[in-house]
Amino acid sequence: MSEDDVTPIVRKRGVKPSGKPTLKTIATMTGLAVTTISRALNNAPELAQDTRDRVQKIAAEIGYLPDRAALRLKTGRTNVISLVLEPDEQIYGFGSSIVTGLAEAMRDTAYHLVIMPQFRNAQPMEPIRHIVRNRMADGVIFSKVEPFDERIRFLIDSDFPFVSHGQSSWPDGHAWVDFDNETYAHGAVKRLVQKGCKKVSIVLPDSALSYTEHLKNGIIRGAAEMGIAYEFAADVNINSPTDAIRNYIVKRAKRPDAPDGYICASEISALAVIGGLTDTGKIVGKTAFVVAKQASPLFDQFQPGADTVHEDFVDAGRNLGTLLLRQINGEAGEGLSYLAEPKFEWKD
Repeated sequence: MSEDDVTPIVRKRGVKPSGKPTLKTIATMTGLAVTTISRALNNAPELAQDTRDRVQKIAAEIGYLPDRAALRLKTGRTNVISLVLEPDEQIYGFGSSIVTGLAEAMRDTAYHLVIMPQFRNAQPMEPIRHIVRNRMADGVIFSKVEPFDERIRFLIDSDFPFVSHGQSSWPDGHAWVDFDNETYAHGAVKRLVQKGCKKVSIVLPDSALSYTEHLKNGIIRGAAEMGIAYEFAADVNINSPTDAIRNYIVKRAKRPDAPDGYICASEISALAVIGGLTDTGKIVGKTAFVVAKQASPLFDQFQPGADTVHEDFVDAGRNLGTLLLRQINGEAGEGLSYLAEPKFEWKD
């Protein structure tokens, strides 16, 4: 049906009725049929762009919000995507970058993003189970994936659309987006050897996470190929307090077998590592060497002596949203994946 097939409803136009705005409110103000208003708000391609823009502008001006309960009863959908996010992920900039990418993917769709907090004292399954059982969204995105993550098993068994930021080891295929951490770690080892390093170290993520093993595999493979020694930092990980990481580096640097090259899995841990090296009199880029994953341009401003490899979380968010929308629209999760390859663009 085209726009011309819809007979406008003759009403007094341009008047903003009182009370909670509804589709009928916008119909009254525009003289268009309620069905046309609904299609315009959902960006129906058969409607003229001018009509869609006019309806959406009026809806925004009067504060119209769709009735989620009614929408779910009518279509079985909520037009909501839920992102499960831990507070520290937002603090470190991961969350805001992911949200930026998701917003780009959802632009010109009927979908809205709702952030579900993952509190530290709660089990990771709690927000996932809550979203699915209460049908609060049409799909969900989450991070910090473990090899046999129970959230993934639950969502597969529930036939609920999802995309994980990180890979799992479940034999069942599912949608995921990830950064190639093994290739990153392998390339970082090669770079440190080029700088003359004989022993490299890394402060790893939590041992339960999938990408921890990917980083370890890359370092082991790189060290074997280049014929150097390696070690994994003990007693601290990238989620440890920065003072704890810094103190560990200071103590480790004072021993005669100390590493002369460090690979960092995050900007925050890199700052702590560099701080510890500086405390022991090392000069990063001259007497000690660091390769760090970089998510923002600010790191280079503070630590120009370190080498960096960019991990684009905005791009990750864009791909997370795109793959989830494809699932919601009927594609199977199996086979939907995106692996971002690191780009080694060294300063010299």
